Amino acid sequence: MSARLAAAARRAAAATGFLHPRWWLPTLVALAAAAVVWTLVARSNPYVLPALGAVGEQLTTQPGFYVENAAATLREALLGLLAGSVAAFALAVGISESTVLRRALLPLVVVLNVTPVVAIAPALVVAFGFGILPKVVVTALITFFPVLMNTTTGLRSVARPVLQVFRTVHASRLDVLWRLRIPSALPYVFASLRVVFPLSIVGAIVAEFSAAGATQGLGTVISVASSSSQLDRVFAAIACLAVMGSVLLLLVTAVERRVLSWHESQSGPS
Repeated sequence: MSARLAAAARRAAAATGFLHPRWWLPTLVALAAAAVVWTLVARSNPYVLPALGAVGEQLTTQPGFYVENAAATLREALLGLLAGSVAAFALAVGISESTVLRRALLPLVVVLNVTPVVAIAPALVVAFGFGILPKVVVTALITFFPVLMNTTTGLRSVARPVLQVFRTVHASRLDVLWRLRIPSALPYVFASLRVVFPLSIVGAIVAEFSAAGATQGLGTVISVASSSSQLDRVFAAIACLAVMGSVLLLLVTAVERRVLSWHESQSGPS
C-alpha cells in the first residue's frame, strides 16, 4: 500500500473512531457530573453561581446581543493574533540567522514578556485611544512571546547531518532557510499556535476590561454585568468565550493535521 493510501486509511479510521463510545462517553459523563455539581452549588449559593437554566435563558432569548459582542471580541482577538504571530515569526527568523541580532533583541523580548500586560493595558488605552487599536496591541503582546520562542527553537533544531548535506551541495542561506529550517520549525510553530489561538481571546478580554468606556465585546458585557450582579449574563458571556476558544483550538488542530500530514507527530500508534 502506498504512503498516500496508508495516510487516507489512517484518516478514515480516525474519523470513524470518534463515533465509538470510548471517545465521547467519558466527556459526556464528565459534563453531566459537572452540571449536577453546578446545580447543587447554585441552589445553595445563588450569589456564587446562577442556575444553568437562567444562563441558558440568557443565551436563547438574546442571541443577537451575544453574537454581536462575541464578533467584536473575536475580531480584536484575531487581529491581535495575526499581528503578534507575524511579528514573532519574522523576528524569530532574524534572530535565528543573526547572532548579533539575537544578543541585542532577545533580552528586550524577555523583559517585555515578564512585564504584566495587565499593567501596560491602561497606558496603551491612554496612548492609542478607546478604539480597537489598543485591544489589538494588548492581544498581540500576549500572543507574541510563545510564537517567538517556539519558532526560534524550531528554526535552530535542524539535524546537523542534514545541514551538512545542504552545505555540501553549496545551498544558499535562503535555500537552507526555506527548504530546511522553516519545514523543520512547522511542528513547533503549530504547537505555539495551539496555545495562542485560545490565548488571543484572553488578550482581547483583558484589553476590554482595561478600556474604560468601551461599548462592545464580551469583556465589556462581563464587566458591566458584574457591577450590577447579573450573574446569569456574566456566565452566559463566559460560555460564549469558552465556545470561541474551543472552536479556535479545533480549527488550528485541523489545519495542523492537514499541513503536517507528512510529520511523524501526526501518525497514529503503530
